[in-house]
This record gives sequence, C-alpha cells and structure tokens, in this order.
Amino acid sequence: MASAKQLVEAFDAYFLSSFNTCLVGGADEPLYVPAKSNAPAVIYFRSDYVSSALHEISHWCIAGHERRQLEDYGYWYNPDTRDLLSQKEFESVEVKPQAIECIFHWVLGLRFRVSVDNLSLPDYDAQHFECAVMAQVERYLISGLPQRASLIFNVLIVSALS
Repeated sequence: MASAKQLVEAFDAYFLSSFNTCLVGGADEPLYVPAKSNAPAVIYFRSDYVSSALHEISHWCIAGHERRQLEDYGYWYNPDTRDLLSQKEFESVEVKPQAIECIFHWVLGLRFRVSVDNLSLPDYDAQHFECAVMAQVERYLISGLPQRASLIFNVLIVSALS
C-alpha cells in the first residue's frame, strides 16, 4: 500500500462498519468529526498525504471514548506561532500519537520524520522531542500497541503484503 487512496480503502473496509468511522483525504486541514445519528465519525487528513492520514489515524487510535465524542478529540491547537512553553505542551500530547505514526510508517516501508509543527522558534532544537518519541516507540514495541493501533497495524501489514 503506497497511496492515500489505498489507505482510505483499507481503513474504511475494516473500520467503517466496526467503529462507525471513515477516513477522508483532500482536506485543507486535518480534523476529526464525531459520529452523528445519521453519519459516521470522519477522520479528515490533508490533501492526499499518506503521512497526514497516518498521523490522524494515530490520534484516533489513542483517543478514548469520551474524546471521540468531541470535535478534534477536544484537543487545543495553536498555529505556527507557539512560544517555548506552548511548544512543550504541544509535544507532551504528541509523543504517543507520533510514536504510533512512526510504527505505521515503518510497516508501510515509509520514512518517518518527527513533526514539531512550529516554525516560529528558529533556534529550537527538537532533539529531546525526537528522543521522547523514539523512546515511546521502543515501549510500544516491547509492551504492545494500544488496541485500535494494534488493529490498524495488522490491517497495514495485510495491505502491505497484498
């Protein structure tokens, strides 16, 4: 599986009926919209970027039931103008999803890059964040992925082998 279209098809085939959630590309910005009585939850990802899709799926994997009832899981998001304190807060909620995203990239044979998602700190050294993400990857590889991430991992493996 190499394209966003293939990823959407695989995700929807396995998770639309079982989790009432679909994956949709082509968005200007990523967004999660909870299910409504007449519509499934939607995970929107940017353009046709596989990396964006994998990142948004990773957030879905760790969001609990209550967070999945909230738009964008109730997360706050500051644009590309965060100060150092806000950047640290951002990173604290990004370690686990980016670790899952990293594993998903590897399963598909794709290169993974940690995203600090902030260009307003020109002298910012993200090495500590990269180390935190890789340490979380190691913990997941040793102790196992969260349940939904494990399901996606298996879907990606089957799809990659097809």
